[in-house]
Amino acid sequence: MIKVCKFGGTSMADGTNMQRVAEIIGSDPDRRYVVVSAPGKRFGGDTKITDLLYETARDVKTTGKTGEAFEKVRQRFLGIVSELKLDFDMANILDDTRKEIERENSEDFAASRGEYLSARVMAQLLGVEFVDARDVVKFDAEGALDGEKTFALVKSALKGKRSAVVAGFYGEDVCGKVKTFSRGGSDITGAIVARAVMADLYENWTDVSGCLACDPRIVNGPVGIRSMSYKELRELSYMGFNVLHSESVFPVKDGNIPICIKNTFRPEDDGTMIVPVSKYRYTGNAVTGIAGKKDFTVIFIEKSLMNSEIAFARKVLSVLEEHHISFEHMPSGIDTMSFVIDSEELRHGVLEEITEGIKSAVHPDAMRVFDDIALIAVVGHGMSRNVGTSARLFNAIAKAGINVRMIDQGSSELNIIVGVDNDNCDRAIAAIYEEFFGKK
Repeated sequence: MIKVCKFGGTSMADGTNMQRVAEIIGSDPDRRYVVVSAPGKRFGGDTKITDLLYETARDVKTTGKTGEAFEKVRQRFLGIVSELKLDFDMANILDDTRKEIERENSEDFAASRGEYLSARVMAQLLGVEFVDARDVVKFDAEGALDGEKTFALVKSALKGKRSAVVAGFYGEDVCGKVKTFSRGGSDITGAIVARAVMADLYENWTDVSGCLACDPRIVNGPVGIRSMSYKELRELSYMGFNVLHSESVFPVKDGNIPICIKNTFRPEDDGTMIVPVSKYRYTGNAVTGIAGKKDFTVIFIEKSLMNSEIAFARKVLSVLEEHHISFEHMPSGIDTMSFVIDSEELRHGVLEEITEGIKSAVHPDAMRVFDDIALIAVVGHGMSRNVGTSARLFNAIAKAGINVRMIDQGSSELNIIVGVDNDNCDRAIAAIYEEFFGKK
């Protein structure tokens, strides 16, 4: 059996935690390949290594030299190596890293060094080989992961190695420059390694015992999720679940490799199993989880007989494409169409340009813009098995005195998306949770 293990920033925060990680790996001989993040916060008010490296990149852009931020990085890693009593020249590695950051003068390169250095330390601690993600994770000309090339390179690099440590979060683009995934991208690297070696299980170790049914900052002590499907995880991750990067599903999905979310600080806990839909077993719950995300803008378009107007939607979408804007959802009616867009994409006059472009392209009878909208996803395969799920959902929101601004439900009946005002987001999530999980 082969297990690939990814350990997050909290798990790698200091020498004590890294030693705990080494013990977890050593406790199971099937845990053969390890992917690590950069050290995270050690305590409240501490700064993540990756944030210090982004600051370092800004220093280099401004002055051509690293500054105080990199010195903090240096001291942090020297402290970890000293704490672990490792006998290797970390100071020389850090000196070389500083020179490379100044020479490359690249935000992606600087940010990637947290994982690079973390992996060097962990490989030394475990006494196994280090694999630089730059050599095996490749991006194509469009900046997307080149899966075919990457899987082949990872498989080749690990062939014949009983164990190895791979740096997470980054790879190399077609120009030979280091490129990072989005934040949390070490999850993706772990999934890539699992797919490349066709692992039996991908363990993702973090600081919580699996996924919870909703955000514990909104509901005190929400129930844990013992099992969910890839599709459920994808929906929930995209809408705010931060236990696992939403894009990390794709590599393991192709290989039908299950994921287990585990707690580094409570390794005895079962965690959450994430499995292919074909292996999913109904638990009896209508809803698996609830997640919310704030700060969306809705562009509402109304025009009589739009349904009979050839290419109406294409014309509107062309306006968004011209401005390089993607949309999250597109609820529609017989004479209406709405586009839900992340408000961050519409700053600096972009919203005004888009609305004028839509008016020119399709000449709507009316067009309105609603901002400060939050989207709440209620997700679960069980919704299709339980009559009245939608009624319970909207009744719970109504009882809380909250107005629903938008509704969107796919034909799969896997999820229902509701839009509410930003200010009502947390109250709506709490009300929905109480309806589906709070009643005995």
